[in-house]
Amino acid sequence: MNRQGIIEAIRSRKSCLCVGLDPDMAKLPGHLPRNAAAITAFNKEIIDATRDLCVAYKLNTAFYEVLGATGWKVMEETVGYIGNKHFLIADAKRGDIGNTSAQYAKAFLENMPFDAITVSPYMGSDSIQPFLGIPEKWVIILGLTSNKGSIDFQKQPLGDGHLWERVLQTTSGYGSMENLMYVIGATQATDLKRVREILPGHFLLIPGVGTQGGSVAEVMANGCNRDCGLLINVSRSIMFAGGGHDFAIAARQAASRFQNEMKDYL
Repeated sequence: MNRQGIIEAIRSRKSCLCVGLDPDMAKLPGHLPRNAAAITAFNKEIIDATRDLCVAYKLNTAFYEVLGATGWKVMEETVGYIGNKHFLIADAKRGDIGNTSAQYAKAFLENMPFDAITVSPYMGSDSIQPFLGIPEKWVIILGLTSNKGSIDFQKQPLGDGHLWERVLQTTSGYGSMENLMYVIGATQATDLKRVREILPGHFLLIPGVGTQGGSVAEVMANGCNRDCGLLINVSRSIMFAGGGHDFAIAARQAASRFQNEMKDYL
């Protein structure tokens, strides 16, 4: 999905919601068996309950890779079930030397129908460029994350600013607003104004709303641009909103609450 397709989806659905499909087997509703088939069925019900309320789905690949070869099949079935009307993100956080990155790019952006992959910028441009060579596919660079350890490196002073600011400034030259996005944690909402000074037009993937404490209102107020420019990810607060047989209904109710908060700004 290209940039204009994302913008049109946001406008038509009055939503910039990205639903995270991170199926922790230990948290599945109690009536479901603990196996790969149950995860596939669970994912499909969550998807059916939220299709019209979101514009994107993000699969954290760790929750699939932990199941071995079967997990890859579950991931393939899940993205196939979603189809091509939503922006599909492989939250794989890859980042390696160029020839290895080329294989990761092929795996997720060619062999599987993901639109985007999250990438660590630590190894620099030659580790990211292989992901940028596939038409209408996106690289989502880790910029400023929500975890406590972000202070260890990202927020270290550098020149007149911080390391995370240098990362945004430098990596924005690797591609364009048509193929680069950035991960900015929702709990870093006070820094969003500075992010927008550096990246006024780029799309931002914002995790951390819901269970992690981030605020939709703060993110929308500080991060929106004329195209919205945001994909706000919510995972656990939607997927595990209910633990009974009506888990899909609970997931829809939760997703609807987030979408209603967003539409006031769109």
